[in-house]
Amino acid sequence: QVHLVESGGGLVQAGGSLRLSCAASGRTFSNYAMAWFRQAPGKEREFVAGISWSGVSKSYRDSVKGRFTISRDNAKVTMYLQMNSLKPEDTAVYYCAQSSTSNYGVRSSSYNYWGQGTQVTVSS
Repeated sequence: QVHLVESGGGLVQAGGSLRLSCAASGRTFSNYAMAWFRQAPGKEREFVAGISWSGVSKSYRDSVKGRFTISRDNAKVTMYLQMNSLKPEDTAVYYCAQSSTSNYGVRSSSYNYWGQGTQVTVSS
C-alpha cells in the first residue's frame, strides 16, 4: 500500500515563499512519475506540476511557470515543490500524487495514489 504525506503548507503573505514536501512509502518510488495538484474552494482539482521518474522531465501549468519548481530526491523518496512569488490565487489545498507509470500526465486520472493534502493560504 502506497502512502504519501505532504508537509510544508501554511499562511504566507503575497510575494512570499513556501516549500512543500511529499514523503512516499510502499513501493519503489523511483519507478513512478509524481505530480502536484491543487484544489481551491468551489473549484475543480487542477494540475500544478509533474515530474518524470528520473526527474529529468518536468511540466508546469502556465500560471506557475517561473515561480514554482518541482523536484524529487529518489534516495530520500521525497518530492518537493518550491513556491516563490506566491499570489492570493495560489491559495488552495495542495496534493501530491503518484502515477501508475514512469511518465507524468496532467489529468488526475493518471494518478492512482494521493496524499491527504496540505493547505496553502496566501494573504494579500
